[in-house]
Amino acid sequence: MASNDNQNERTPEDLQPGDLIEIFRPAYQHWALYLGDGYVINVAPLEETAAASFSSAKSVFSRKALVKMQLLKDVVGSNTYKVNNKYDDKYTPLPAEEIIQRAELLIGQEVCYDLLGNNCEHFVTLLRYGEGVSDQANRAIGAIGFVTAAAGAFSLLGMFQNKSRQGQR
Repeated sequence: MASNDNQNERTPEDLQPGDLIEIFRPAYQHWALYLGDGYVINVAPLEETAAASFSSAKSVFSRKALVKMQLLKDVVGSNTYKVNNKYDDKYTPLPAEEIIQRAELLIGQEVCYDLLGNNCEHFVTLLRYGEGVSDQANRAIGAIGFVTAAAGAFSLLGMFQNKSRQGQR
């Protein structure tokens, strides 16, 4: 079921082929691309069985994924979703027919999956725009960079303090 807190949302009847669907999982957002007739294309961890929940940690840490065509309602499950073609101002969407053709060629294919460099958002934006982008990954990379820089600064500070103490002896 669609959530009701964003103007960019549409009911399933209003979805257009090629729309990006953002699905709100408990700890992250999953992305799919709407194909039409209630179906989406998305990537799912290879290790995941049909009975396993896509909200599992496997979906985030898997290194391989399978491109699947599934009903939107099955991918969303009990989570909420919205249409989020958020990059349309920066990138020109490909024609819907081309997006669908490209997507259909990938169904059933095994692909590499990397949380930061090749995730589900990269996958669907590559189909829609011809360019794989992910704000979610960029935010994570930024956070990792900040933590690394902070750890380095604290390490240097500790080293300077130790040298200062040794010089005072």
